[in-house]
Amino acid sequence: MLNQGIGSWPTRRARKTPDRVALVHEDRSWTYSELHQRVLRLAHSLRELGVGRGDRIAYLGPNHPAFLETLFAAGLLGAVFVPLNTRLAAPELAYNLSDSGSVVLVHAPEQARAARAAADEAAVRHRIALDGPDEGVLGYEEFLAGGAVVPLDEVVAPQDTCMIMYTSGTTGRPKGAVLSHANIIWNSVNVLVDTDLTGDEVTLVVAPLFHTAGLNMTCLPTLLKGGRVVLLGSFDAERVLETIEYQRVTYMFGVPTMYDAMAARPRWATTDLSSLRTLNCGGAPVPARTIATYLARGLAFSQGYGMTEASPGVLFLDREQVSAKAGSVGVPHFFTDIRVVLPDGRDAEPGQRGEVLVQGPNVMTGYWGRPQDTEAAFSAGAGAGGHWLRTGDVARTDGDGYAYIVDRVKDMFVSGGENVYPAEVEEVLLTHPAVAECVVIGVPDPVWGEVGRAVVILEPGARADEHGILGHLHGRLAKYKIPKSVIVTDTLPRTASGKIIKLTVRDTYADGPADHPHHPHR
Repeated sequence: MLNQGIGSWPTRRARKTPDRVALVHEDRSWTYSELHQRVLRLAHSLRELGVGRGDRIAYLGPNHPAFLETLFAAGLLGAVFVPLNTRLAAPELAYNLSDSGSVVLVHAPEQARAARAAADEAAVRHRIALDGPDEGVLGYEEFLAGGAVVPLDEVVAPQDTCMIMYTSGTTGRPKGAVLSHANIIWNSVNVLVDTDLTGDEVTLVVAPLFHTAGLNMTCLPTLLKGGRVVLLGSFDAERVLETIEYQRVTYMFGVPTMYDAMAARPRWATTDLSSLRTLNCGGAPVPARTIATYLARGLAFSQGYGMTEASPGVLFLDREQVSAKAGSVGVPHFFTDIRVVLPDGRDAEPGQRGEVLVQGPNVMTGYWGRPQDTEAAFSAGAGAGGHWLRTGDVARTDGDGYAYIVDRVKDMFVSGGENVYPAEVEEVLLTHPAVAECVVIGVPDPVWGEVGRAVVILEPGARADEHGILGHLHGRLAKYKIPKSVIVTDTLPRTASGKIIKLTVRDTYADGPADHPHHPHR
């Protein structure tokens, strides 16, 4: 085949395992042969619409087979897929559409209003709606059905652009990470090597496909291996437990809050979870109490660390090491390498903190239309064996090479000349029995320059005051690391992938006096 990109995967799978189930959604299933035919029809219809090599095709909607069909069809044509975050407002969507120059927008009925407004503002040429035709809009199923079922073998090289994935934009305007077919393929190979997925895998995908972990760490590796992908449109703990039991799920990915919500359901103790082989977690470290809850059911987590710009896998901790290397995010994936560097560019020794740099065939080619941002992202470490991607994350390694993420470079604040890494303080705060979740930010202080402020969510029914929470940290942290104030809240702002948006937390809670006489800073 001339197509060496991921658009060829349905064709290649159909010739190897045509009758094996590829996708399950709601009450329907599709074999690899059926998926191949639908992708082929969609690709031909898009080509008749004028879509060709290099054109951008955007998708807006929850997890659905059409998401994957559109991705693969774009790959067949040599076009570029642009997944959009369903939580964005119309002006934000319009920015992503305009920035990418998307010519087609495929969207679900739930996003019809935002899609219409964003597409109009961005001057997108064609809209295709999953719920059928409307004025000026093509109906997805009718559009797909009109396509031919004849071979389509466009020349697509591994280094060609596969997709543009926009970052969460928690620190400003989102940037489009340009991921090549090779990036996606190598990331999938890393997952297959390190996670040992099998051809009989039943993977539950409930994390949004428009985020890199849901798509590239679970869904695509499973399809490459010939397993079965079960798609849920959104996370509901009760439904997830039911699906695991009914579909005999073997593999799933989630963020810690998802796993906590599942364990809090009444049916947690009675649901048959015996089919589960691998629970992967990312987005945030898995709390010790969550690990203990799942170990009590005979289940262990594998954990990872990654970023959109690395497709996303960087570090991986398999389930056998979770207890022995508590708090670690593991060692680099098989075909990926990292360095931990000090501010002067020297490699850090074990135990020293420095910024994580990443290199590997899964690392993006750059930011879409942003040469200066691309140059800045790869500038550090260029003299040490090629370009290394700056992650902006601070880590230390132990003597065995296992990495421990300490904080974001930009999250660190300086208090009285001492560097304070909020993640370290948050880890200790979470050992307080009343604290369910927390964020630590730096706030101005007339004496120390900056001091910490903890914003916490309490466990349901728990009671704790500022004095008790801060008192819990004495003897566990150096005095300069202990926050000067605590704010209790019911919710924390999050991205669609479940990550807490620290910039919003700072904007919301940074004002107000930080000094409390009962708590000396030093």
